[in-house]
Amino acid sequence: MAQDSGSKKYVRYEQGGTTAYGILDGDTIQEIQGDLFGERTPTGKTAKLNDVKLRYPVEPSKILCVGLNYASHIGDRPKPVRPEIFYKPPTALQDPGGPIVIPEGSKDLHFEAELVAVIGKRARNVKAEDAAEYIFGYTCGNDVSERNWQKGSQGDKQDVQWWRAKGSDTFGPLGPCIVTGLDYPKSRITCRLNGEVKQTQMLSDLIFKPEDVVAFVSQYITLEPGD
Repeated sequence: MAQDSGSKKYVRYEQGGTTAYGILDGDTIQEIQGDLFGERTPTGKTAKLNDVKLRYPVEPSKILCVGLNYASHIGDRPKPVRPEIFYKPPTALQDPGGPIVIPEGSKDLHFEAELVAVIGKRARNVKAEDAAEYIFGYTCGNDVSERNWQKGSQGDKQDVQWWRAKGSDTFGPLGPCIVTGLDYPKSRITCRLNGEVKQTQMLSDLIFKPEDVVAFVSQYITLEPGD
């Protein structure tokens, strides 16, 4: 993971029944107060990482995802001419390390490791060359997908929409932290299952960069801090 010298790791965590934001430095969390996306100051309180429960690091109003966005994944298919967007509801979010609940009737569940851009300020009609200013930082996500519902197989018809194939409860694990100053084109995202590498991908392989996606989506939908 390539980061600049001013990079920070922001976490949302629970301790003693209270949820707070903090900056992770090694195994120590420095609690902060105020607006994560605006004015924020340290409280002077600290906590050890092993003594807290990490929550998904942001509470978005909406989650927009991009399908078919790695050049190495499209095979002989033509590259998309625009980002192909779909939704996950915020209720799909799950904490880092939390269980993925398999819904009744699920037959073909898949994991998909993804780079997630977190919006830092309201974005509407943003130009691609300005879009980086609207991205607060990046985190990791798992786009859990039920292929049988998504594409139709094993004797079942595919759903018209991906509402349950991509958006069922716990189908959106997120975190553990939001990293600012990430040089994502020089970074690699990896998915491990029980310690075994299942997916690994250089983020330079993205067809549409996060800035492109923010610019495209903001022509139609206002993006709010935390989205």
